[in-house]
Amino acid sequence: MSANNDNTSTLKSYVDSATGTLQSALGSVTGSTGDKTHGEARKDKADAEHAASHAAVKVPGGTVSTSGVAKDDPNRSQGNWNQTVGAAKETVGGLIGNQSLKNAGRQQNLEGQQQEARGQLSDLGSGIGSRVQGSVGSAVAGLTGDKEGQAHYNSLHDEGKTRQRGVESDLQKQGEAERRA
Repeated sequence: MSANNDNTSTLKSYVDSATGTLQSALGSVTGSTGDKTHGEARKDKADAEHAASHAAVKVPGGTVSTSGVAKDDPNRSQGNWNQTVGAAKETVGGLIGNQSLKNAGRQQNLEGQQQEARGQLSDLGSGIGSRVQGSVGSAVAGLTGDKEGQAHYNSLHDEGKTRQRGVESDLQKQGEAERRA
């Protein structure tokens, strides 16, 4: 999917949702079931486009979205590993009564959380930067007729969007886990 289609679908989803809501309301006021039904259908389609634009799947070491694939900052996976190992040490230390092992595990877990957060921040910043650079570069390349440059900048935008969606997905899962705890 190209950045232009992806940008259009996100922006278009907002416009279509507003238009569908207005058309549905107008159909309700005028008694036109056709307008109301068409407006509701347009709004539902816009909601689906918006959801697809924000969908991302985390895979080990990266993220896959409708925009493409992006590799995670190494701190994210290393931090996650340190959290896992630290939690295991903390559990084993608690089970066998070894306070030193338990404390070392707790410390490694906390350091892993910080390391993962640094990686997420790096990915979020570079993702936003790539999206902006890709959007501006694509627009300029489009104006100058540089199709190859435009494709390059569209790819840069898409990779940035995927990187950003991966961080958003991680943060959403972390928030859900904290609410359950």
